Amino acid sequence: MRARPRLNSIVLQYNITTLSTVEVASNVAMVHGDHGAALPEAFPDKLSTSALAQCAATGRALTTLRREVLAIFAGAPRPLKAYEIVERLSTPSRRVSPISVYRSLDFLIEIGIVHRLATQNAFVARDRDRAQDETLVFMICQCCGDVDEAVLPGMTRSLAATADAHGFRSRGHSIELQGECEDCRSALANPNRRG
Repeated sequence: MRARPRLNSIVLQYNITTLSTVEVASNVAMVHGDHGAALPEAFPDKLSTSALAQCAATGRALTTLRREVLAIFAGAPRPLKAYEIVERLSTPSRRVSPISVYRSLDFLIEIGIVHRLATQNAFVARDRDRAQDETLVFMICQCCGDVDEAVLPGMTRSLAATADAHGFRSRGHSIELQGECEDCRSALANPNRRG
């Protein structure tokens, strides 16, 4: 009689794009032994589906705190500083430590879900899936704080060639542009117009 495959094997054989968020969450939770940790309503968006897929693909856990940090990003209209996340997660009966939030942020950055904006000392959820070697451009509005994201496909080769010429091994790259978004420029050009 043929042995039944272990749950770990079954999860890794799923085509993640065909699973609903609930199924992915349940399967990831079960792989890591947390059978009650399925997240039916908490993660209905693309952001959390991507995080769960990355965890399933790499065999890593999306812990409770990582889920909570991710949920804050799902509803954030602007980049967040780590201490803002600490404050949002903390309650009178539960104080979340900054180091725990930083560790969760490091994990979410590592799996490609969150990006650190160095010029803002803040974090933003990635807007779209991307290849690991693509160059990201973050356009940061200094008026409203909005951040838009774009990919520069041709820039990647140029940066890699520059790094190689200097014997430097790059572990990632992004560009941050600061200025005004179209909405803010329009509002500045027409101060009497109400939005």
